[in-house]
Amino acid sequence: MIAVLTPEQDHPEEHDWLNCLLENGLEYCHIRKYGLDKEGMRTYLGKIHRSYRDRLILHAHHDLATEFDIRRLHIREEERLKKKYEAFGSGYVLSTSVHAIADFNVLGGEWNYAFFSPMYPSISKSGYGVAQQVRHTLSQRQNQRVKLIGLGGIDDQNCQEIYEAGADGIALMGGLWQHDNPLAVFLRCRKKDQSY
Repeated sequence: MIAVLTPEQDHPEEHDWLNCLLENGLEYCHIRKYGLDKEGMRTYLGKIHRSYRDRLILHAHHDLATEFDIRRLHIREEERLKKKYEAFGSGYVLSTSVHAIADFNVLGGEWNYAFFSPMYPSISKSGYGVAQQVRHTLSQRQNQRVKLIGLGGIDDQNCQEIYEAGADGIALMGGLWQHDNPLAVFLRCRKKDQSY
């Protein structure tokens, strides 16, 4: 499984690349645009082809899910701890984030998958993940009901190591968006993903 997170800062031709990635088989596209207001998010979502909306995951403005026929929501760790996800009821596929294997191991079955980070020092956030990384704790995984998706510093050069360490998938952000050809990075990673 490969998930792509949108870049925090606008990327040149971002929507062209997103539609291209989705056209080429990207299954999970996380719309991670916390800086957009509701109208900005509406405009952003409107630039992604309608036929791909079943593969979009909203990180913010969850109330737009119904309007755009999006059935997947990402709940940040602090929102999960406050149980804010309970307000959405059933009918949504939920994902979340964790930063310690102990937190991952206690996630319940309401979560389809969780990002576990940082695997490596971040490519997009300077200094993040330099002092502490979590990939060495993957062997302590006990929770098999929730998919574990490695995030942080992953690119087409190191993604195979994350699969071999026991993750169910990877998430790409800086390693994809800081490359001249995001599609080429995605396709190289997909060749190393045994689920394709």
